[in-house]
Amino acid sequence: MKTDTIFYTLLQNLPSVLFEILQQSPNQALHYEFSSVEIKELARRIDGLFIPKPEYPQDPIYFVEVQYQNDDNLYWRLITEAFVYLNQYRPDKNWKAVVLWAKRSLDPGIPIAYQTSLSDGQIQVIYLDELTDTSSSIGLGIIGLVVAPEDEAVEVARNLIGQVQQADVSNRRQLLELVERMLVYKFSNKSRQELEAMFGLTEWRKTKFYQEVREEVEQELKQEVEQEVEQRTKIATKLEAVPRMLNMGFSVEQIAQALELEVEDVRKAIENQSGGES
Repeated sequence: MKTDTIFYTLLQNLPSVLFEILQQSPNQALHYEFSSVEIKELARRIDGLFIPKPEYPQDPIYFVEVQYQNDDNLYWRLITEAFVYLNQYRPDKNWKAVVLWAKRSLDPGIPIAYQTSLSDGQIQVIYLDELTDTSSSIGLGIIGLVVAPEDEAVEVARNLIGQVQQADVSNRRQLLELVERMLVYKFSNKSRQELEAMFGLTEWRKTKFYQEVREEVEQELKQEVEQEVEQRTKIATKLEAVPRMLNMGFSVEQIAQALELEVEDVRKAIENQSGGES
């Protein structure tokens, strides 16, 4: 899973984190629906769109873009998508664009054309690795884990898991699943068993994500068994032809070569036939 996809998953499941990043009240998320919208004219989707609920008409639309790689065209693309969306849906609302860069060095800067044509603050730029006190909430803690250097990630993850385990029971499983996804991404070189041992995660066997992975493993094992059975059936069918070919004067080696079998398997088939006849 790509990092930006992981981040959009975080916004979808924990939308309050956007408003924490913007230094607004997390409760502001209650005013919004997080959405992914098709832009017909551009034949693509806007993945990060916060649309105010009808009862909050004064709140602006937020176009959110997450970027963990160099992208010189990001601002041009984002503003184009925003204006095409506004033209397509004609909302009677203000709007803002929020760009979340993994780090400052990736940011090519807002184009001069937009600096002079858009209002101050119309585009808000955040550098995720410069966020301070990401331990103040679980949402910010997850972001802290994603951007943490490798030598700090284990400690960040342990602190985050401690926060989740103290969370309200009704939200704990959803939060654990989010953290689990981040751990699998962040420590991609570790097996799930190793992660479970590293972080003492016994509860994640109950999460939907764990069950999905377990089902995938079970399906893979089932396919392996089916392939093994199919292969054995093919071999058994071939071995049925051995006596007939032997009677026709073929040598053991010729039979093995013709049937694409091991010589030893052909010999065993002949021995089994001889034993059965005696």
